[in-house]
Formats: sequence, structure tokens, C-alpha cells
Amino acid sequence: MNRLPINTLPEMAGQRVTIAGWLHNFRQLRLVSFLILRDVSGLAQIVLDDSVLIETIANLNRESVLCVSGEVITTSQAPNGVELHNAEITVLSEAATVPTFDLFRPELEAQLPTLLDNAVLSLRHPRHQARWDIAAAAMRGFRETLNEAQFREIQTPKIVSTATESGANVFEIDYFGQPAYLAQSPQFYKQMMVGVYERVYEVGPVFRAEPHTTTRHLAQYTSLDAEMGFINNHYDVMRLLTEVLRGMVAEVATRAALAVEILDCTLPVVPEEIPVLHFTDAQELFYENTGTDYRGEPDLAPEQERWLGQWAQEQHGSDFVFITGYPMIKRPFYTHPDPERPAYSNSFDLLFRGLELVTGGQRLHQYADYLAAIEQWGIEEDAIEGYLAAFKHGMPPHGGFAIGLERFVAQLTDTANVRLTALFPRDM
Repeated sequence: MNRLPINTLPEMAGQRVTIAGWLHNFRQLRLVSFLILRDVSGLAQIVLDDSVLIETIANLNRESVLCVSGEVITTSQAPNGVELHNAEITVLSEAATVPTFDLFRPELEAQLPTLLDNAVLSLRHPRHQARWDIAAAAMRGFRETLNEAQFREIQTPKIVSTATESGANVFEIDYFGQPAYLAQSPQFYKQMMVGVYERVYEVGPVFRAEPHTTTRHLAQYTSLDAEMGFINNHYDVMRLLTEVLRGMVAEVATRAALAVEILDCTLPVVPEEIPVLHFTDAQELFYENTGTDYRGEPDLAPEQERWLGQWAQEQHGSDFVFITGYPMIKRPFYTHPDPERPAYSNSFDLLFRGLELVTGGQRLHQYADYLAAIEQWGIEEDAIEGYLAAFKHGMPPHGGFAIGLERFVAQLTDTANVRLTALFPRDM
């Protein structure tokens, strides 16, 4: 259609233009009425003084789709400082029902189940749009940073013949009479592709059949994965991740500035050197400062993550902190052990404002090491034969990481439930 985006109207003062969008709100006064039209770029106010036209609009449900032509007049009281006069209106699509909630209000006054059940409507609200604007900008920043670093984007299968991480927490499906699974991650494939392109990344869905009903877990989420060859150790991966985060935040600041303003969120500053704590030091530090003893546990509890996030902010002014050297027992079989402390791994988690955001590390790359690892873990060689084939033919030292997009956006925007940062969330 020959129409202008609403946010360009301030540049068109004095001209007659055509816009189109949704009937956001309608206010009737004694002598004049105001129609608020919404498109993806913003809101426009249209002044109506024709009684027939006013009656036509008054009989429409909000969210009806309209095409409006009118003269752009400057006025300080209107959205963006302009409004349309002498309007001609065509109804393109009449909404068949009254909206479940009022999209013109600053906040949607509905409980989470209602918002999710009516996602086709709730996603139209500016605050809900804003979260995905931030997600889209973050994905763009992820891609552009890695493209500049000579990574290639790949797309890997989401139906796999064996579990990526372990035999638990996978969705089993019937694949032409044979058992198969929804991929927990692209891990096997992105490692194999390091043997082809050296540096690869993927943006795509992953599936975790974890019986969680928490505010931080989804059964399907978007994973931002990267894998790179010819590294020295996991610290090379951490340096790459730092640059990627810097690129993501910069893109959000540039391309989603209005969304950041709508949600009133504070963007983090990614430091040149994100503070680093070894897992054992993090456990000891938490114990010394809180008196709660998790020492000997193979993973961090959520309360430890929150406390370490506060520690990083107070001691280093950082919203981020790396925890390295997780026990091998809590890492997948392909994780490279620390050569000096074999019970611990060359791996890391990145905490963002007290929540685990990223897991990554160095992988095994020698075929003989894989044979030893799968024997130790009790994995059948035949089950991952295709994966092992890559290591038979020579693989460089490599490593990578994965960022959960929805969790990143939730932390960035201080959204209490990760389901609000997914378009159509899947949970139990």
C-alpha cells in the first residue's frame, strides 16, 4: 500500500498523507473526537469532526484495521507533536470481537495465563513488542559480531538419532517407526562443522524436556551457539564471548533504543575484562561471606549465582562474572578436563546479573580421548558413530558457547518470567 510509517509524520507537516494501522483507541467529546491509530512504528492522533464519520468509528471494535488520509498539522498535545485533520477513512478489516484487554493502557491488566492464551493480541502491546524488538536486535548483534570475525552461519538438524547432552530430558519422537529425539542443542553438529569451516555459529530452537515450572526455564528456547577451532583453551572462547556480548548490547542500544526507553531498562556495560572466579574459589567465597556451605557440591545453586552477581557488581562494577573450572562430573562427556586439575574442566558459565546466561568451554579433540570418555560415561560407540567420525579425520583444538536468548532478554529488561520474552512459549 502507498502509506507512510506513523513515525515519519513529524517530517510531513502541512502535507496530505496516507497512513494505515489498527484502531488503538477512540475518544468522543461533545464537539470533536480523537482516533488513535497504531502501526508498528508508533501512534498517530486523527481529529474527527464529521458526525457520520464519528458514528462509523464509534461502532467499530478496537483493533479494527483502518486506512486514513489526512493533513498533517503540528500540535504539541498530540503523539509526536502532530495530528491528522480533514480525514478520510477506509475500513480495511473490522475486528469481529472486543479485545480481551485494553491495549491502549500503559500495562496490560491481566494475569500471565491470560496473556499467553491471548498472545496474538497481547504481543501487539508496545511493552510486549519492545521485548521482541530487543531480542531481534540482540540476534542481529550476535550475527554481525561473528560475521566480522569470519564465522559462517549454519543450520543443523533438530531431529537427531541420539541425545546430545545425555539420555535424560529429551523429547522422544516416532521417526518413520524408529525412535528419534528433538535436539537438545546443535553441539555435535557445530563441532563437526569446525572440521569444515573452522568457525561456525547458529541461531535456532533447542528442546529440553526438563520438568521445570520455574520462571527461568522453557521446554523450547532460542539458542545462540558458536564454535571455533584452533584455540589454546577455554579462555580464548571467553574472550570471543566478551566481544559477542559487547556487539549484542551495542546493537540493542542502536536498533532498539525506543524499546529500551519503553521498558525503562538499563543496558549493561561489557567490561574489557569480565571478572573471573574458579568454581572452587566461588564456593569458598560464598561460604566465607554467608556461612552457607555448598562446598563439595558439583554445581552452583541459584542463591549462589545471585550472590556472585552482587559480588561482581560491588567488587568490580560488572553485571557479568565468569565462573570457570566446573567439576567434570557436571559437564558433558565431550568437555576437555583441566590438564593440571583433571577433576575440573576447561569450561565456564557466565552469570549475568546473578543468573546463569551462558555455558561454554573447550572440547575434546583427539579421537583416542573420545573413546576413553565414552567408555567412562558408558556411552555406546555405535550411538554416536557419525559424531565420532569427525574426530577420526583430525580435528583442531576447539571450543564454543551457547547463549539462551529469552533468558538474556529477561535479565536485560528485568522481566520476572522468561515466558514473557518468548513469542509463543512452550512449557509444561
